[in-house]
Amino acid sequence: MPYTVEPWKKEKLPSLYELVTPLQDELKTMAPLKSQGNKPLQMEFEHQLNALIYFHLEEHTSGTHLLQVLKEDSFVRSVIAPPDGLKKSTFFEAINSRGLEQLLYLFERLQAKAVKILPSAHPKLGDLVAIDGSLIDACLSMYWADYRDGSKKAKIHLGFDINRSIPCKIFLTDGKGDERPFVTKILSSGQTGVMDRYYQCHKSFDAWHREEKHYLCRIKAGTNKTLIKANEVNPGGIVFYDAVVLLGTPGVNQTEESLRVVGYRIGSVSY
Repeated sequence: MPYTVEPWKKEKLPSLYELVTPLQDELKTMAPLKSQGNKPLQMEFEHQLNALIYFHLEEHTSGTHLLQVLKEDSFVRSVIAPPDGLKKSTFFEAINSRGLEQLLYLFERLQAKAVKILPSAHPKLGDLVAIDGSLIDACLSMYWADYRDGSKKAKIHLGFDINRSIPCKIFLTDGKGDERPFVTKILSSGQTGVMDRYYQCHKSFDAWHREEKHYLCRIKAGTNKTLIKANEVNPGGIVFYDAVVLLGTPGVNQTEESLRVVGYRIGSVSY
């Protein structure tokens, strides 16, 4: 259960509590963090959450830096740490191996609330979701995050709600995790995914079409195109190519479903 904090403490750390306050109702419905052994937890999830928020607000350089601040500042320690204090081993064990399920739960709940509050920009363009994957550094204890010898990486697969300027879906894998399969998990029917050319896969294009999921995806310049219908373009405009086509080589990797390809030029760069 969320613990209560005296009002005078909130006044001394306004930014922290501005971020923590919306979480209170969600913490009541969240699955509790349980000890993985016989000993009770020395660091509750709420302490872990406050520590992470405070870490980013103060732009600490490392977990060790944060612990040094807690050691020197009794007031911050009283807000962030458990009543009996916080040992280095306890802190890093908690950060490295516990709380991911709870953090993802909080993200999903807060995101659902934000969607109802934030206005939707450019509604005529539909529900736009930018999709990308990115490698992130992982600590040595995250064995599942192996990427290559001598370097541990994890990968985040992110859907970003362009209309409201907030993330909408997050998935985590090890560094070798392929990004393309996550498009189906991130997009809902009727939404439009916006992706770079890494996501070009003609098999996936057909699958998204069947799932009624729209997409804007850059394609490689040398991609074969079988013309079905050419659309008119305005001479002198930025669009120099507009057509309905089948992409790929017949009998090899050609799409089953037709799609629209638009080529446009901004300055001296063509897309």
